[in-house]
Amino acid sequence: MFKKFEDSSVSGVMQLKSSVQKGIKNKLVESFPNLEAYIDEIIPKKDTLRVVKCHDHVEVIINSSSDYLFFRQRDGPYMPSLRLVHKYPFICPLMQVDKGAITFVLSGANIMCPGLTSKGAIMTPNLPANSVVTVVAEGKQNALSVGLLKMSVDEIAKVNRGIAIENVHFLNDGLWRLKPVK
Repeated sequence: MFKKFEDSSVSGVMQLKSSVQKGIKNKLVESFPNLEAYIDEIIPKKDTLRVVKCHDHVEVIINSSSDYLFFRQRDGPYMPSLRLVHKYPFICPLMQVDKGAITFVLSGANIMCPGLTSKGAIMTPNLPANSVVTVVAEGKQNALSVGLLKMSVDEIAKVNRGIAIENVHFLNDGLWRLKPVK
Protein backbone atom coordinates (compact mmCIF):
# COMPACT_ATOMS: atom_id res chain seq x y z
CA MET A 1 0.00 0.00 0.00
CA PHE A 2 2.79 2.44 0.84
CA LYS A 3 5.48 1.12 -1.51
CA LYS A 4 5.19 4.06 -3.94
CA PHE A 5 3.76 6.49 -1.39
CA GLU A 6 5.25 10.01 -1.29
CA ASP A 7 4.56 13.37 0.34
CA SER A 8 2.63 14.35 -2.80
CA SER A 9 0.19 11.48 -2.10
CA VAL A 10 -1.37 13.54 0.70
CA SER A 11 -4.45 15.39 -0.52
CA GLY A 12 -5.68 17.00 2.70
CA VAL A 13 -5.90 17.04 6.48
CA MET A 14 -9.16 17.15 8.40
CA GLN A 15 -9.73 17.57 12.14
CA LEU A 16 -12.15 15.07 13.66
CA LYS A 17 -15.11 15.88 15.88
CA SER A 18 -14.89 14.55 19.43
CA SER A 19 -17.79 12.15 18.79
CA VAL A 20 -15.94 10.68 15.78
CA GLN A 21 -12.73 10.43 17.84
CA LYS A 22 -14.59 8.49 20.52
CA GLY A 23 -16.00 6.12 17.89
CA ILE A 24 -12.53 5.53 16.45
CA LYS A 25 -11.10 4.86 19.92
CA ASN A 26 -13.86 2.33 20.60
CA LYS A 27 -13.28 0.64 17.24
CA LEU A 28 -9.51 0.46 17.94
CA VAL A 29 -10.04 -1.12 21.37
CA GLU A 30 -12.48 -3.60 19.80
CA SER A 31 -9.98 -4.49 17.06
CA PHE A 32 -6.92 -4.56 19.32
CA PRO A 33 -7.95 -5.74 22.84
CA ASN A 34 -4.34 -5.52 24.12
CA LEU A 35 -4.53 -1.78 23.52
CA GLU A 36 -7.31 -1.07 26.01
CA ALA A 37 -5.04 -0.22 28.97
CA TYR A 38 -2.92 2.12 26.81
CA ILE A 39 -5.51 3.80 24.56
CA ASP A 40 -5.67 6.96 26.72
CA GLU A 41 -1.87 7.14 26.61
CA ILE A 42 -1.80 6.81 22.81
CA ILE A 43 -4.81 9.05 22.20
CA PRO A 44 -5.30 11.34 25.25
CA LYS A 45 -8.86 12.50 25.93
CA LYS A 46 -8.12 16.18 25.31
CA ASP A 47 -5.96 15.54 22.24
CA THR A 48 -7.29 16.48 18.83
CA LEU A 49 -7.10 13.78 16.20
CA ARG A 50 -6.77 14.56 12.53
CA VAL A 51 -7.18 12.41 9.46
CA VAL A 52 -4.69 12.72 6.63
CA LYS A 53 -6.46 11.88 3.38
CA CYS A 54 -4.22 10.26 0.76
CA HIS A 55 -4.50 8.71 -2.70
CA ASP A 56 -6.23 5.34 -3.16
CA HIS A 57 -8.70 6.15 -0.35
CA VAL A 58 -6.04 5.80 2.37
CA GLU A 59 -6.70 7.56 5.68
CA VAL A 60 -3.97 8.06 8.27
CA ILE A 61 -4.90 9.10 11.81
CA ILE A 62 -2.47 11.52 13.46
CA ASN A 63 -2.46 13.23 16.84
CA SER A 64 -1.69 16.86 17.69
CA SER A 65 2.05 16.06 17.66
CA SER A 66 1.70 14.81 14.07
CA ASP A 67 2.58 11.24 15.06
CA TYR A 68 1.19 8.72 12.57
CA LEU A 69 -0.88 6.34 14.70
CA PHE A 70 -3.22 4.21 12.59
CA PHE A 71 -4.19 3.90 8.94
CA ARG A 72 -6.76 2.16 6.80
CA GLN A 73 -7.80 1.88 3.18
CA ARG A 74 -11.45 2.54 2.28
CA ASP A 75 -13.54 0.96 5.02
CA GLY A 76 -10.97 -1.72 5.83
CA PRO A 77 -9.60 -2.46 9.28
CA TYR A 78 -7.49 0.08 11.14
CA MET A 79 -3.84 -0.94 11.27
CA PRO A 80 -1.15 0.51 13.54
CA SER A 81 1.81 2.35 12.04
CA LEU A 82 5.22 0.75 12.57
CA ARG A 83 6.33 3.70 14.72
CA LEU A 84 3.44 2.93 17.07
CA VAL A 85 4.19 -0.81 16.96
CA HIS A 86 7.80 -0.10 17.97
CA LYS A 87 6.51 1.75 21.07
CA TYR A 88 3.77 -0.80 21.84
CA PRO A 89 4.89 -4.14 20.31
CA PHE A 90 2.02 -6.09 21.89
CA ILE A 91 -0.73 -4.32 19.89
CA CYS A 92 -1.06 -7.03 17.22
CA PRO A 93 -0.37 -10.75 17.20
CA LEU A 94 3.20 -11.50 16.13
CA MET A 95 4.29 -13.64 13.22
CA GLN A 96 8.02 -14.37 13.00
CA VAL A 97 9.69 -15.04 9.65
CA ASP A 98 13.00 -16.78 9.14
CA LYS A 99 16.20 -14.83 8.38
CA GLY A 100 15.96 -15.54 4.65
CA ALA A 101 12.74 -13.53 4.34
CA ILE A 102 14.09 -10.25 5.80
CA THR A 103 15.36 -8.67 2.56
CA PHE A 104 12.15 -9.59 0.73
CA VAL A 105 9.89 -8.18 3.47
CA LEU A 106 11.91 -4.94 3.57
CA SER A 107 11.50 -4.54 -0.18
CA GLY A 108 7.72 -4.78 0.14
CA ALA A 109 7.12 -8.40 -0.86
CA ASN A 110 4.23 -10.34 0.63
CA ILE A 111 5.14 -13.02 3.17
CA MET A 112 4.83 -16.50 1.72
CA CYS A 113 3.74 -19.58 3.67
CA PRO A 114 7.18 -21.29 3.62
CA GLY A 115 8.68 -18.21 5.33
CA LEU A 116 6.33 -18.83 8.27
CA THR A 117 6.59 -22.62 8.48
CA SER A 118 10.35 -23.09 8.21
CA LYS A 119 12.83 -23.49 11.05
CA GLY A 120 13.25 -20.13 12.81
CA ALA A 121 9.72 -18.99 12.05
CA ILE A 122 6.97 -18.76 14.67
CA MET A 123 3.23 -18.24 14.18
CA THR A 124 0.70 -17.07 16.76
CA PRO A 125 -1.79 -19.95 16.99
CA ASN A 126 -5.52 -19.80 16.17
CA LEU A 127 -5.55 -16.57 14.13
CA PRO A 128 -8.32 -16.32 11.51
CA ALA A 129 -7.89 -14.95 7.99
CA ASN A 130 -7.96 -11.14 7.64
CA SER A 131 -6.33 -10.59 11.05
CA VAL A 132 -3.96 -7.64 11.36
CA VAL A 133 -0.51 -8.94 12.38
CA THR A 134 2.96 -7.59 13.09
CA VAL A 135 5.83 -9.31 11.28
CA VAL A 136 9.11 -9.70 13.14
CA ALA A 137 12.25 -11.49 12.00
CA GLU A 138 14.27 -14.24 13.59
CA GLY A 139 17.03 -12.70 15.70
CA LYS A 140 15.76 -9.10 15.32
CA GLN A 141 14.25 -6.92 18.03
CA ASN A 142 11.91 -4.55 16.17
CA ALA A 143 9.04 -5.30 13.82
CA LEU A 144 9.65 -5.33 10.06
CA SER A 145 6.12 -4.80 8.85
CA VAL A 146 2.42 -4.73 9.53
CA GLY A 147 0.27 -6.99 7.41
CA LEU A 148 -3.02 -8.73 6.86
CA LEU A 149 -3.35 -12.53 7.05
CA LYS A 150 -4.67 -13.92 3.77
CA MET A 151 -5.47 -17.31 5.29
CA SER A 152 -5.80 -18.68 8.81
CA VAL A 153 -2.76 -19.94 10.69
CA ASP A 154 -4.09 -23.49 10.46
CA GLU A 155 -4.41 -23.17 6.66
CA ILE A 156 -0.88 -21.74 6.41
CA ALA A 157 0.53 -24.77 8.23
CA LYS A 158 -1.57 -27.23 6.21
CA VAL A 159 -1.21 -25.75 2.70
CA ASN A 160 2.33 -24.31 3.05
CA ARG A 161 2.22 -22.54 -0.32
CA GLY A 162 1.10 -19.17 -1.59
CA ILE A 163 0.77 -15.79 0.10
CA ALA A 164 0.25 -15.97 3.86
CA ILE A 165 0.48 -12.27 4.80
CA GLU A 166 -0.16 -9.25 2.60
CA ASN A 167 2.64 -6.80 3.44
CA VAL A 168 0.83 -3.49 3.93
CA HIS A 169 3.35 -1.23 5.73
CA PHE A 170 7.06 -2.01 6.11
CA LEU A 171 10.23 -0.30 7.34
CA ASN A 172 11.40 2.56 5.13
CA ASP A 173 8.29 2.64 2.93
CA GLY A 174 6.40 5.80 2.03
CA LEU A 175 4.48 6.10 5.31
CA TRP A 176 7.64 5.48 7.33
CA ARG A 177 9.45 8.31 5.47
CA LEU A 178 6.46 10.69 5.32
CA LYS A 179 7.25 14.04 6.89
CA PRO A 180 4.99 15.26 9.73
CA VAL A 181 1.86 16.99 8.45
CA LYS A 182 0.99 20.34 9.98
